[in-house]
Amino acid sequence: MTSSSVPSVKLLINGEFVESRSTEWRNVVNPATQEVLARVPFATAEEMDAAVASAKEAFKTWRKTPIGARSRIFFKYQQLIRENIKELAALLTAEQGKTLPDAEGDVFRGLEVVEHATSIGNLQMGELANNVANGVDTYTLMQPLGVCAGITPFNFPAMIPLWMFPMAIATGNTFVLKPSEQDPLVTMRLVELALEAGVPKGVLNVIHGGVDAVNLICDHPDIKAVSFVGSTKVGTHVYNRATQNGKRAQCMMGAKNHAIVLPDANKQQTLNNLLGASFGAAGQRCMALPVVILVGEAQTWLPDLIERTKTLKINGGTEPGTDIGPVISCAALDRVNSLIASGIEEGAKLELDGRNPSVPGYQDGNFVGPTIFSNVTAQMSVYREEIFGPVLCVMQAASLSEAIEIINANPNGNGTALFTRSGAAARHFQEEIDVGQVGINVPIPVPVPLFSFSGSRASKLGDLGPYGKQVVTFYTQTKTITQRWFDEDDDVGAVNTTITLK
Repeated sequence: MTSSSVPSVKLLINGEFVESRSTEWRNVVNPATQEVLARVPFATAEEMDAAVASAKEAFKTWRKTPIGARSRIFFKYQQLIRENIKELAALLTAEQGKTLPDAEGDVFRGLEVVEHATSIGNLQMGELANNVANGVDTYTLMQPLGVCAGITPFNFPAMIPLWMFPMAIATGNTFVLKPSEQDPLVTMRLVELALEAGVPKGVLNVIHGGVDAVNLICDHPDIKAVSFVGSTKVGTHVYNRATQNGKRAQCMMGAKNHAIVLPDANKQQTLNNLLGASFGAAGQRCMALPVVILVGEAQTWLPDLIERTKTLKINGGTEPGTDIGPVISCAALDRVNSLIASGIEEGAKLELDGRNPSVPGYQDGNFVGPTIFSNVTAQMSVYREEIFGPVLCVMQAASLSEAIEIINANPNGNGTALFTRSGAAARHFQEEIDVGQVGINVPIPVPVPLFSFSGSRASKLGDLGPYGKQVVTFYTQTKTITQRWFDEDDDVGAVNTTITLK
């Protein structure tokens, strides 16, 4: 297929989908087949500036739009997403590789945030204290910031954009979105549906690109806040550059999540949960479970874990019954394979080798099967690096306290889990573990949108997380007003030169 016959991904500027004039393009490739699905532009500086200018102009009227009108747009939007979820999932699978059921889950978890945005009338309420002094009231307003921006990763091209722009727009801001250049198609379809739901022109804009687009978002004086999800390297760059330019920033970054298995845990349920969390989405989740610590007698479960893992089916994401699809790119496949090789070289025991699997009909796909290492130590690359592939490292500990020490010594603090029947052990774990999101018999403890994503330590920069209550605070400026109204016949009294109100 020639480049001229491949559809081009458009920019969204001031409510119009426009063809970029860029001379730099990248192919969007199906990772299961290497088929070129589309080509995406790296927007020019002029195009990116136009998107920000459009958002700035739209903010003048959008910020004054009644909160009920904003809310009704998101009621319509959630309906449109539900009606088109099969189409959205198919697009996502084609460009990202995850299985169709997992792709639907990706869309659905984003849909939950859209549903949360419909409640903005209750979420964006200020506070009032009546008569704080003689005839004086104090109250707060939660007002929108202006133009906000989001930079999203390849692994959740539906969910993470939906973490960002619905809540930003619902709170009265306008938005510039930069989706991953690796898989922007489902994101753009979601943007089309947002316009169909009634998002006015200029309120939502989309640019595409790489480093230049990221830096423009960090530097542009008209952008007031930046949301980011992605790698630690890029997230640290975004946070430092954006905050140095006076912007608010929230950056959700790398992870190395651990699960502890105590001997009293329900064995079959635990093994099923471990497999799903470790190998689902081919391990390409920031909340994946790449490390399991077996405590005491639970160490005898390793053979059962290996045998059950062998039953997982590797195939194209559209094939029925598939458990593990391809990783996103040839470069990602090479990186995963090199880290597996490093584990062998550094002394870990390769219990199950998933390299170079045979996948009939998908000989050119970026496939790596589930891989398990035992005898892993904290000094090994397979432990220290975020692999972002279906590779599970199994460690051992003599006690719960020893396992907690291993986790707390890791610099990342995104998510963790404990499998046990003991309430006392669970309470001890949740109190002593230094990780933002904790699961008890739940392997991927991503909170529902009533709460905020709360990764910690090296996994997060910025005080406030995406969605939930925290993001309403992130996307708004609190204005505190103290007022007094005098009756016409009040005795004003003498001049007061103190700082107190009487």
